[in-house]
Amino acid sequence: MKKLLLSFLLLITSVILFACSGSESSDGEKISVNADSTDSYPTETLNVIIPFGAGGGTDLYIRKIMEIMESEDIYTKNIKIENREGGSGATGWGFFTNQTGNPYYVSPTSASLFTTPLVSEVDFSYESFTPIALMGADDLYFLVNANSKYETLDDFIAAAGEKKMKIGGVGQVSDEMIIPSLFAKEAGFEFDYVPFQSAGELATALLSDSLDAIVGNPARSLGQIEGGLMKPLAFSGLERIEHTPEVPTFIELGYEVNLSQPRGILLPGEVDEEVKKWWVDAMKQVSETEAWKKYLSDNGMSEYMLFGDEFTEFLNKTNETFKTSLEDTDK
Repeated sequence: MKKLLLSFLLLITSVILFACSGSESSDGEKISVNADSTDSYPTETLNVIIPFGAGGGTDLYIRKIMEIMESEDIYTKNIKIENREGGSGATGWGFFTNQTGNPYYVSPTSASLFTTPLVSEVDFSYESFTPIALMGADDLYFLVNANSKYETLDDFIAAAGEKKMKIGGVGQVSDEMIIPSLFAKEAGFEFDYVPFQSAGELATALLSDSLDAIVGNPARSLGQIEGGLMKPLAFSGLERIEHTPEVPTFIELGYEVNLSQPRGILLPGEVDEEVKKWWVDAMKQVSETEAWKKYLSDNGMSEYMLFGDEFTEFLNKTNETFKTSLEDTDK
């Protein structure tokens, strides 16, 4: 009987030691364990980290994706959205960088994902994260106050020869800085670029005549245009868009100014491959919904979509494009 009891105690001890060995190392340090399988994921709240303020193009599109994921029961757990603005995306993506391996964090892409690491000493780049999908792309309007005396781009250029203009955009170094810089270089005038952290602040500055012009994507600009508050003088896309067929492109007007902002979604670096596959499939489902197609159309975005490795290749090429553009603007 004593031998039987001893054997039983040894067995229980072995089981306990085996269970503990899966969660701690020999020195007591916790070991990360991925408890999810493709059958069980997701089991936790999803944290969406937006590196910019509310109301901008980046904020709007990622919120729409999350709305569709909830309404279509693609992500069946809670979704928590947090704006961590500051430093042209550095604050938000810096926080996101620290979530390496965590499958319950996602973040959007924007032009600043490329430009901020190119001009600042930050601890991340686009290569720090796991690319999932490109869900479309944005071009930019060049806008003035609707009450402005400038009716055409030529009017603006002529006035810029008489005084130094103030042109605003979201982000210290972003596509919203690059577009007017390329334009000014080709048209032969100088200007002061005024950066803002949010689209709301930028719009207020233009409407209060604190700025001479701004650049903005269709998602946040069309309402202002249709409401008679802002007047677009040019569009940075390769072609005019159906919402504003009267607005010419920079290229039409003789200025080689074109740089699209990628609208994609990322996971932290080093996530499990099966989780990555889950998200690629999820974004394909979102892209096929009528709600997403309508969002693209309503907001003047291109229906350019890529997934997984194709998106990774796109990011590599886009980084080179932004690097060259920054060099062309002498930044």
